Amino acid sequence: MERVIDLDQATAVIAERAARWLAAGLRVGQVTWRDETAPWPQQLETDRALVRDPDSVGVLISGLADAELSLVLFRGGWADVDYFDGLDDGGTIPAFGINSAAAFATQLDQWVQRTFGSLGKKEEAAPERGRISSGVGRAAGSA
Repeated sequence: MERVIDLDQATAVIAERAARWLAAGLRVGQVTWRDETAPWPQQLETDRALVRDPDSVGVLISGLADAELSLVLFRGGWADVDYFDGLDDGGTIPAFGINSAAAFATQLDQWVQRTFGSLGKKEEAAPERGRISSGVGRAAGSA
């Protein structure tokens, strides 16, 4: 797979936003990595040091009313993004042409807003709910 985006930089984008998401009452699962050179079936790893040749990273972000955003970014410049807003809207969001960490950051902010709405409103409603999940975040599309 062509290397269009640096997945370590993309993971830094997720980490930069995690505190704001947590303060807004969202739960952020651990980032998962998939190693292209690992034997099939490839296992998802939460320890970056165990992944020699990463081809994807994923994270699950959860909120109130069962809202969820599951995303997997592939080094080829596209992502598998699934969301459910906890009410009546959900599905897959097309995500391609992601050619830099900055482009990923822009898309990520849009996906979070589409799924969870304005974080300021949720921050007032439930600031105590935010915590980092101790479990592995589900990474849709990285099986």
